[in-house]
Amino acid sequence: TLVFKVGGKMFALANLSDFEKGHPTTNLKCEPDKAQELRAEFEDILPGYHMSKIHWNTVNINKNVSDKMVFELIDHSYELVFGSLTKKLQSEIENK
Repeated sequence: TLVFKVGGKMFALANLSDFEKGHPTTNLKCEPDKAQELRAEFEDILPGYHMSKIHWNTVNINKNVSDKMVFELIDHSYELVFGSLTKKLQSEIENK
C-alpha cells in the first residue's frame, strides 16, 4: 500500500496490488456530506475500504470517474487534512 501524508497525517492510500491486477483504486479523505453526494452520483465511489466510512471514500479509477474528478478529489483530500493541521505546521510546510 502506498500512503500519502501531509504533516504526518494520511490523505490518500493506493493499494498497489489492485493497480497491478488492473483494478486501480485509491482511498481519499472527504468531507462527510460531499462523500455521500459523490457515492450517490458515481457507482465507482464507495465508502472507504478498511477506513472510516464517514470520512473516507474508495475511488475505483476507471472511465466512470474522470481523471479530472480523481485529481479534484485528491486535492480536496489534501486540503482537508492540511486544514486540520496547526497553523504552525501549515506555515512550516508552506515555507519548505
